[in-house]
Amino acid sequence: MIKILVVDDESSIQAALVYALSREGYEVDTAGDGQEALEKVETFSPDVMVLDVMMPRVSGYDVCRKLDGQPRPAILLLTVKNDIVDKVLGLELGADDFMTKPFDMRELLARVKALSRRGGYVQQLQQEQQEDLLRLRDLTVEMFSRTVSIQGELLDLTPKEFDLLVLLMRNPGRVYSREMLLEKVWDMDFAGGTRTVDIHVQRLRKKLGSHHGLIQTVYGIGYKAWGHPR
Repeated sequence: MIKILVVDDESSIQAALVYALSREGYEVDTAGDGQEALEKVETFSPDVMVLDVMMPRVSGYDVCRKLDGQPRPAILLLTVKNDIVDKVLGLELGADDFMTKPFDMRELLARVKALSRRGGYVQQLQQEQQEDLLRLRDLTVEMFSRTVSIQGELLDLTPKEFDLLVLLMRNPGRVYSREMLLEKVWDMDFAGGTRTVDIHVQRLRKKLGSHHGLIQTVYGIGYKAWGHPR
């Protein structure tokens, strides 16, 4: 059963989310602030975390910062602000999606469902290929463990960064528009728009270091991967 952690200091929102998510068949736990959320990540091991930004003690942004570099759930941020700067900040901190309060419960359930299926694309790739590894020079991608390393040193990639890299490396030279990447990696028409793709590409390139040129920009269209993995 997929586990969802609801983190919000408003009891009415918390109760509504628990009710709706439980009806969908998810196992749901709650936290009332960021510090409790960090503890629940350890004890409850959620697959998806619905995380309010504005909370006492430890904010949603701080939760994302503190989880950086650790195994963590997919994160859907909830914010009362509609400022694109706040949303971009959340994505840069590793959040996978965001919604603005007040939100439509049906849309939130759809987004949670999409995040809970984030591993589905990689599982499909594993079935389609005979080998578990993708390699390009000294960069290695291991599908089963969902890890990426350069000269044996592991890179700290978010789930969406990993899925994006796999898609491009599996199809070197093929040009993907930003809209196509949203559909294939995010598995839905993402309300964050194509800026979401650009942010994830920038973060991925930074983490790839000297291998940042693996992902090439096709101006006016989107992105492609250079080279031929083996």
